[in-house]
Amino acid sequence: MFFKDVTGQEQVKRQLIESVQHKKVAHALLLCGRQGSGKLPLALAYARYLCCESPNEHDACGVCPSCVKMNKLIHPDIHFAFPIVKQKAGKDSVCNDFLPAWREIILHSPYFGLPDWLEKMGASNQQAQIFVRESDEIQRKLALKASQGQFKVMLIWLPEKMNAECSNKLLKLLEEPPAGTVFLLVSEEPELLLPTIRSRTQRINLPPLSEHEIAQALEERYRIQPDDAREIAHQASGSMLQALEAIHLSEEHKVFFDLFIRLMRSSYARRIVEMKQWSEQVASMGRERQKNFLVYCQRMIRENFIYNFHLPDMNYMTQEEQQFAVRFSPFVNERNVIGIMEELAEAQTHIEQNVNAKIVFFDFALKMIVLLKG
Repeated sequence: MFFKDVTGQEQVKRQLIESVQHKKVAHALLLCGRQGSGKLPLALAYARYLCCESPNEHDACGVCPSCVKMNKLIHPDIHFAFPIVKQKAGKDSVCNDFLPAWREIILHSPYFGLPDWLEKMGASNQQAQIFVRESDEIQRKLALKASQGQFKVMLIWLPEKMNAECSNKLLKLLEEPPAGTVFLLVSEEPELLLPTIRSRTQRINLPPLSEHEIAQALEERYRIQPDDAREIAHQASGSMLQALEAIHLSEEHKVFFDLFIRLMRSSYARRIVEMKQWSEQVASMGRERQKNFLVYCQRMIRENFIYNFHLPDMNYMTQEEQQFAVRFSPFVNERNVIGIMEELAEAQTHIEQNVNAKIVFFDFALKMIVLLKG
């Protein structure tokens, strides 16, 4: 990944490049932003630039031995940590166990989310985290001298997934980092990190991408027709990941849309048996998919509420979703929209706490009977 391959974020690119050129490289960066804003691609491009033997004013050279190794993500001075699952019961795994899959998903596209990574690991029904053993691995890797240049880079994707013990051990490394080490923490929920970890990093907040930036990338890199690119960019809500998912029209999106329609129709009609069957189907999905479905539901409620104001530029729905909104949006109004969103947020919290999913979703479906009549 080069800086030129990262969609948008021009100001952050300049900031990172100038930090190297002016020899003001921070020992720990915290790159924050919503999913699809380009945090991981930027971190990868920055790691390449730091280790490049002949960087220019705008990017890494791409031809030195360091860049050649980075092309395959096998640079000996660039290390990775990321959420994983246990391979054996009772024994923590380490990221090296999943390194081939990690390289493969990044080389395919660095714009991906945790559900994509779980699917790549074959662990869709599990919740991933960074275990305490990983902190020992990080310490071991960083104890080695840089083999090819001035810097050693430790890129940690979703550091908020570290368990408490791992977080405390990482804190000690941040307080007394090995010489020449640069930590790149790529976070979507930085508020979940220890305050002491946040205080020892230089934070960079990435804004959502503009519709123009996304549309331009779709046209130039994915050969999407201009009209289609603009429509997809409008629906992407500043996320390159959402734009790419729209291109491929993911089956997951279709499943979520169908589940949302069934819930609203059965709840409005008070068809209890159908609601119970619906809750059992959703409960059979993995925890991460359940959380993603609840996020999708929140988006659909918000979009249907806004649809009532007849301001198309403020709506971000597919054509199929808009067709449903014509009939459904009147039932989402000032009297019930906050209540529905609060119930969805509570359901999401319960799912994250491993509450029985059948109970959570059936309870929510029952509450929708009352809320939709509001």
